[in-house]
Amino acid sequence: MQNNLCQHPFAWQEGYGAFSYSKSHVDEVVRYIQNQEIHHKKETFLHEYRKFLTAFEIEWEEPYIFKGLE
Repeated sequence: MQNNLCQHPFAWQEGYGAFSYSKSHVDEVVRYIQNQEIHHKKETFLHEYRKFLTAFEIEWEEPYIFKGLE
């Protein structure tokens, strides 16, 4: 059954990313979430995700980073 809930073909990815912040950063995280739509018009999520990985000193290799929507 196809109910057209997604604009693009849907598939689960093999991995995930999670980042944690201390309670002292809650206001900053809330502002980030509230402004995501505007923010991601300037910077893609994929570019920002790579920056998070680097900032959090997480080793990563490009072949294992998820692919953006085409």
